[in-house]
Amino acid sequence: MSKRYAGFQEGNHANNQNGQNSYNQNFYQNNQNFNNGYPGGGYPPYNQPPRKVKKKKSKTRRIVLFVLEVLVLLLLAGGLFIGAKFGKLNTKSLDTSNIIINPGVSSKDGSSNLSGYRNIALFGVDSRTGDLESGTNSDTIMIASINNDTKEIKLVSVYRDTYLDTTLGYYTKATEVYGAGGAQAAVNMLNKNLDLDIVDYVTVDFNAVAAAVDAVGGIDLTIEEDEVGFLNDYLVETSQVLGIDSYENIPDPGTYHVDGLHALAYCRIRYTDGNDFKRTERQRTVLMKVMEAAKSAGILQLNALIDELFPMVYTSLSATEILGLAKDALSYTIGETKGFPFNLANYDADKSYVAPVNLAENVSELHAFLFNDTDYVPSDTVQEISNNIIYETGLQ
Repeated sequence: MSKRYAGFQEGNHANNQNGQNSYNQNFYQNNQNFNNGYPGGGYPPYNQPPRKVKKKKSKTRRIVLFVLEVLVLLLLAGGLFIGAKFGKLNTKSLDTSNIIINPGVSSKDGSSNLSGYRNIALFGVDSRTGDLESGTNSDTIMIASINNDTKEIKLVSVYRDTYLDTTLGYYTKATEVYGAGGAQAAVNMLNKNLDLDIVDYVTVDFNAVAAAVDAVGGIDLTIEEDEVGFLNDYLVETSQVLGIDSYENIPDPGTYHVDGLHALAYCRIRYTDGNDFKRTERQRTVLMKVMEAAKSAGILQLNALIDELFPMVYTSLSATEILGLAKDALSYTIGETKGFPFNLANYDADKSYVAPVNLAENVSELHAFLFNDTDYVPSDTVQEISNNIIYETGLQ
């Protein structure tokens, strides 16, 4: 049975009679039922002794891909109308002369296994100031790989705590690279460690999740028993960041029709079983539900969506490039998604690194998944990084 909160239609959060935070009790139907810790955002480490973990087929993170998908949908609504909206988008080009691509990897080389694919980096940052260029860690790191022939889009989420070569002269968590060097450094990290040829990126403020959910009229989420308390805890800080004065806690496990505030708090849950891997799955759930709603949205909803989202997006893609991606929009399909590294182990309990075991083998598996190259041999650069990680962690 569903519980719908009526006040949501107006996009308002109402105070209850006691002056406490609440939604108008009609907003949900389907009852039941941030980021601290790490420098620049995150959560306390999940301390476990170093151990090898079986391959994970975790559904992957992606609130950010939603932005790319929405751009495609909006472009279908009318060229002139959308063209006028591109002025809201923050275009920040990369210095192409300083993009790192390992020898033999570039898709421009017809012999490369990347030929026929376009790879785009997707970053989700939890910025309190609205600055998406640098200074804030990337809470979400994804690779969207587009098969130019089949139009299938595959997604890979790089776990935020993955221990990699930053390209800045040291090894640390992948999440910290965006904060230290912006999109340029984060793209270089992905290319150097994973044998990729990324030259474009999309960065979205994590708070865009709330705006997107509200713009499509809310989504249905099933809240599990172990998620209720954490979700309500995250509502406190998340509401402050979003500037929302009143809201209602989730009382019990169950299915609710939630607004953007509650959806964003849900995406930030990390302390239940599965830690960051489970959080990735929650984010994927929210993404897919918003995408489903957006595909059936009317022009007014799409207009509201783009007005809310575009100011929260930084990208190296120009309007012309986005239009080029959109010309086959009806043919695009979202294929399988995975988390990277596939084989991993926890390393250094105090810092809670996730070590690829080992990097070279994980990169081979990555190329098999994204590019159907089952015989891929990683570059000498990746082999060297892999050996360095083995030496540092003792995990192979």
